[in-house]
Amino acid sequence: MSAKIYRPAKTAMQSGKAKTKIWVLEFDQETPRTIDPIMGYTSSSDMRQQLKLTFETQELAEAYAKRNGIEYRVIAPKDPQRQTVAYPDNFRYTRTQPWTH
Repeated sequence: MSAKIYRPAKTAMQSGKAKTKIWVLEFDQETPRTIDPIMGYTSSSDMRQQLKLTFETQELAEAYAKRNGIEYRVIAPKDPQRQTVAYPDNFRYTRTQPWTH
C-alpha cells in the first residue's frame, strides 16, 4: 500500500487561495480498473483509491503515514511566480522596443 502526499494547486476557476494550504494524502491504485461487459462502466475493487485524507501540515501527513505503516512519497508544491506589470511601463523612455498600436 503506497500513497502520495501533496499540496493541491488552485484551480483555473479560482481567483483566491482557498484549499491551497492543506496537505492531501491520496492512496495509489493497487488493482487495475475493469470495464463491465454489459453496461460499459469502469469499476475497481480497490476502495482505498477513493480516499483523500486532508491535513493542516506536511509533517502531520507524514506522521500519519508512518504511524499506519504506509509507504509514501512527498510531491513538493510549486509556487507560482508572479510578474508585476504596470500600464505606465508601456510609455517609459528606457523601453527597449518602441510602442506601437
